[in-house]
Amino acid sequence: MQLINRYIRNPYVRSNIALAWPLALNALLMQSMLMIDTLLVSPLGEIPLAAMGIATTIVAFIMGIQMALANGSQLVMSRAVGSKNALALTKSCWSGMSINFSVALLFWSVLLLFEESIVALITQDAALQAEVLRYLSVAKYVVLFNAVTQVFIALFNSLGKTKIAFKGYLIELPINAVLSYAFIYGTAFTPELGVVGAAMGSLVAIFVRFIYLGLCVSTLDNLNLKLAVNIQEGFANMRKHFIEIFPVAANVTMLSIGVSVYQLLYSQLSINAYVAITLVLPWMRAGGQFITAWAHSSAISISQAIGSKQLNDLEENVNISIRLAVAISLATMGFFFVLSFWIADIYPDMADETYQALAIIAPIYIILPLVRGYNTVHGHVLRAMGHTTAVFKINFTGQWVVSIPLCALLILYFDASIFWAFAIQPFEEIIKAFPFRFLARKAVKEFSHHDAEKLSY
Repeated sequence: MQLINRYIRNPYVRSNIALAWPLALNALLMQSMLMIDTLLVSPLGEIPLAAMGIATTIVAFIMGIQMALANGSQLVMSRAVGSKNALALTKSCWSGMSINFSVALLFWSVLLLFEESIVALITQDAALQAEVLRYLSVAKYVVLFNAVTQVFIALFNSLGKTKIAFKGYLIELPINAVLSYAFIYGTAFTPELGVVGAAMGSLVAIFVRFIYLGLCVSTLDNLNLKLAVNIQEGFANMRKHFIEIFPVAANVTMLSIGVSVYQLLYSQLSINAYVAITLVLPWMRAGGQFITAWAHSSAISISQAIGSKQLNDLEENVNISIRLAVAISLATMGFFFVLSFWIADIYPDMADETYQALAIIAPIYIILPLVRGYNTVHGHVLRAMGHTTAVFKINFTGQWVVSIPLCALLILYFDASIFWAFAIQPFEEIIKAFPFRFLARKAVKEFSHHDAEKLSY
């Protein structure tokens, strides 16, 4: 009890909790929006639902890269906030905005020019292709607004104002739901657009969030986004910014593609085994949001400390972040343990073989949050200290050099059971845990004021 009280009273812990809970709820609200759209479109039938699934996968892939770039910018802006350097904050904000919007414009152009070819590679069904293209004709504009809003969110997070971003999602969610329904099925004031209506609702909703966040930025005290630097200096700063945040985006992209490859490999198992994994994955993603939010808040706090050159408590704060990450992971494990008893009641119409597969993988998805949470907080802390490339190398080696080839070998050559195929995921996290821990210890012990100065630009 004394230990718990000591942690609760710790200013670092209290600050992180204040940052983390809106971040976790933000992520859950984002997942809720997709679930609501799916629920609204499902009465239209299989083809519109499949079309939305394909189109949102494409758009979500782009938005995932945008979020990764914004998370990298968030670390740079957090250091500027810690240093109380208004010019550095302004430069990092504009650099992040320029990079993110340029990437959005690039992907938007690719969709504009090659969307038919891209969709044709995914599906050969003519009716499905037509619906996907109709959805993308509206949805591709979402990435342009998302680029700006993600950097706004990163700015607020770096300032410790995570509740503003949370309120933005709270505004967006009901607008998205109501307008999507109105545009999908038509009302006296809106046309009946079918599946395109879901994209229209999302576009209008994110535009409203864009306006809200822009107004919040304009009312921030002690923040002047007028940039008084010449073009050459601006490009030099943007180059430094890009060099630091690119490995973050590459890391997220690589891991996202890896998840898709795992899914393709699991599809080679029996249909009941594949369905069991598909049922569990949304719960795994939802449960992981809390540890991810804690890791994000830890990275923000540590970045601010580095920016302010207050390094005396750096090692202690990193250790606290890791210990509490383990505690959150244990709580998540407890939730999954309870879920394993109730999942058959949540999905009551499955075949007996599917319930058997769910029982077989239960020990794996119960223990997975412990090792995954441990690695997640290490990765975010290391990025905060400037080791973005090293984090990418560890993840790439663990996933693409070792785990995915091993999973393919087990499924395609040895015809392994669902247990051994799914067990590759905690195995991947275990082999990454050792280099993460070694690098974190080394980085914390060797981190100096000179290193903090190099990260300030």
